[in-house]
Amino acid sequence: MVGERIHTARAMRLLAIGLIIGLAAYWAGSRYGQHAPEKVAALPEPEAGATPSLDSTESENVRIYREASPAVANIVTRTVEYDFFFNPVPVEGAGSGFVIDTDGHILTNYHVVDGAQTIEVTLGDQSRYKAKLIGADTRNDIALIQIDPRGRKLAALPLGNSSNLLVGQRVLAIGNPFGFQSTLTTGVVSSLGRTVQTGENTFIDDAIQTDAAINRGNSGGPLLDSRGEVIGINSAIYAPTGTTAGIGFAIPINTARRVADDLITRGRVRRATLGAEGRALWPGLAEALGLPVEQGILIERVEAGGAAAQGGIRGGTRTMIAGMQELRVGGDVLIAVNAKPVTGQSDLNLLLNRLQPGETATLTIVRDGKKMDVPVKLGGD
Repeated sequence: MVGERIHTARAMRLLAIGLIIGLAAYWAGSRYGQHAPEKVAALPEPEAGATPSLDSTESENVRIYREASPAVANIVTRTVEYDFFFNPVPVEGAGSGFVIDTDGHILTNYHVVDGAQTIEVTLGDQSRYKAKLIGADTRNDIALIQIDPRGRKLAALPLGNSSNLLVGQRVLAIGNPFGFQSTLTTGVVSSLGRTVQTGENTFIDDAIQTDAAINRGNSGGPLLDSRGEVIGINSAIYAPTGTTAGIGFAIPINTARRVADDLITRGRVRRATLGAEGRALWPGLAEALGLPVEQGILIERVEAGGAAAQGGIRGGTRTMIAGMQELRVGGDVLIAVNAKPVTGQSDLNLLLNRLQPGETATLTIVRDGKKMDVPVKLGGD
């Protein structure tokens, strides 16, 4: 009996000691262990004379960032949507952009400002401005907005040339991923000449592919070369998980420059037009019509006085029903533009996007079972 009481007392003492040790460990862990950040802020720059030793690439990165970041914009948009009970619900969006001149013009993606009722811009020096939409090219996902500098001298980024890029050259991206303003990432040009479909009627033509980290909020920000010149607008990522997977895409700056020039000087984007309507050919229809090709665009109607009509392109002459569709047949079949194959409307839109109003394009067509090339001077709107 006495032995049992001694054993019980000893067990109680061991339990108490274990409890004390456990509480002490918990307290130490909560005080000194790893924590999730409650607030994220940039550390102040080190005082003069405390600069670390940098190699040539690091020095160049630092220089480009210091020169470019004041001109990179954090764009916040606000709009009002309605819930199930028709109550107004304010919605915020965010993205990036960059100043291109001292008049306060800022290039960004159209999807960043699409539907926005108010646009607010914060520049790298933390100055804030209200912005207005000047115009957009929805097909290329490019928008131009403007702020009033209120007499201040704005920093603007120099625009480079995206036609002479090489795979492997170093690039830098500056933007506001997930709201973290003025974030720099670096990488290389991973590939060139991609066509990236970003929506039903939108695409990035001649896209620049890069492995520089691009995330949500980077959209509209600049992609820079090693001279600090803008070579693209960061626009899209391939992200199966929703975050960067090392595959990002930028709109070539040559395309964006052309759009900006049109919007500033004309108030609208000029676009090459053909002045013809049609639909994609499919093998069954081609066989039924006795055509020597299985792909192309069946030209059904030609706009009177339009580019196609002036070039001699012919539309359909009779109506037939095929696959529950009413078609105009008997006209030309468009199979290529400037020797580039055309299999449907998206191909044609892409090829016209690379041309300017007034340019002459060579259309390869099938007429009466024979292929021929027809020069057509493109129209414009």
